[in-house]
Amino acid sequence: MIKTLLLQIVCCFMFLFSSVLYAQETVKFAMVGLSHGHSPWFFEWGKEEGMELVSIYEPDKSIARSFQERYGLEEALLYTDLQRMLQETQPDGILVFGAIVDHLEAVKVAAPMGIHVMVEKPLATTLADAQKMAQLAKENSIHLLTDYETSWYPATEKVFRFFDEQQAAFGEIRKMVFHHGHEGPKEIGVGPEFLEWLTDPVKNGGGALVDFGCYGANIMTYLMHGERPLAVTAVTKTYKPEIYPEVDDEATIIVDYKSSQGIIQASWNWPFNRKDMEVYGERGYVITKDDEQLRYRVKGKEERQMKAAAAQLDVETNPFEYFREVIVGDRVPDAFSPYTLENNLRVMEILDAARKSAEQGERVVLQE
Repeated sequence: MIKTLLLQIVCCFMFLFSSVLYAQETVKFAMVGLSHGHSPWFFEWGKEEGMELVSIYEPDKSIARSFQERYGLEEALLYTDLQRMLQETQPDGILVFGAIVDHLEAVKVAAPMGIHVMVEKPLATTLADAQKMAQLAKENSIHLLTDYETSWYPATEKVFRFFDEQQAAFGEIRKMVFHHGHEGPKEIGVGPEFLEWLTDPVKNGGGALVDFGCYGANIMTYLMHGERPLAVTAVTKTYKPEIYPEVDDEATIIVDYKSSQGIIQASWNWPFNRKDMEVYGERGYVITKDDEQLRYRVKGKEERQMKAAAAQLDVETNPFEYFREVIVGDRVPDAFSPYTLENNLRVMEILDAARKSAEQGERVVLQE
């Protein structure tokens, strides 16, 4: 009888402990903006066990209604006042999916409340805004992450590992070439609410240079362990002024390092979607095809192909789960890895210099 009672007490205690532990690990998320073409990700495949959606801020009621109908959202989740939403629902983290120019305001409101932030790429429209966001994050001890689709590509991490862990075989990096983009946002049929700000030089910060130049700058910074470039040279074009009269649709950016060079080819003129790269070392190269497929060769050997596996590389392929793990302390991002604030401040330095170079028609030296 006593043993049975003790067993029941132990089982009850274990249940209560596991319930408390689960409650501690469950993260409350709020969406801030729905106009980004990537905002459906959370609703369609990103929300998992351990995540609770407590509120959604979207000032455009027609966009909010569209999401409400599409995903069966409760009316109580929807807000048009960001400050009020955060005060009333008290999320642990916010997912920012509006115009890039609005990222700073989201951090201004969330950071003093101790709310962590993940924004869609890039971090900001300008280097000045990015620096203000970084200061707010540091002052209020919050995580400020930037999500890129390529951050959760196993192929991206595998390229990094090749040159970081097998330098004897591949040698130091000498050249990096990045191909990112597609046929153009209008051509691929993005929603009108997304197209409106994506092609606005103020709301997006530029055209293809910003939209896809940031991918190459982000991965390049990771591969170079955060090294600051010496200079940046960029050329931009608008080949389709009838579609994109206010922004560039083509950009080539050369990033000059002390012992290597990066070339970013960002375009709204590719014949199809591209997110691939080539990295050349002193004695070998790695060329990716997509998120998993890549081929590589080292001097004296034949080229080989492989498929990078997320599980083996410990790559989280769900950015929202990655954010949740960072918030609860299960994951600590490495310095200058793709999501980090350190990396994305460097990205903004590169993009800022690229814009200046394209405008001035000359090489821009980065200041310490």
